[in-house]
Amino acid sequence: MYKTGKSPQNIVKEKGLVQITDRDALVKTASITVGKYPQQRDDYRGGGREKLFGFFVGQVMKETKGKANPQLVNEILKEILDKKDD
Repeated sequence: MYKTGKSPQNIVKEKGLVQITDRDALVKTASITVGKYPQQRDDYRGGGREKLFGFFVGQVMKETKGKANPQLVNEILKEILDKKDD
């Protein structure tokens, strides 16, 4: 900012540091990601929650290149993984 006079928002965009906070986009990404790993999903629901939850968080973060809001990813994954009707 000091050197270029650019706004913080412009610098963040230029550097690709914008965090994904669009809930609908993250729900879609998380749903697709969970769908790619049916065995892990079933194992999670069968009792391996802590370790496998971290696995799914990592996969969503990988899909979003680390740009997803981690707190929102956690909330969304809990909702998806705790549903019993898949």
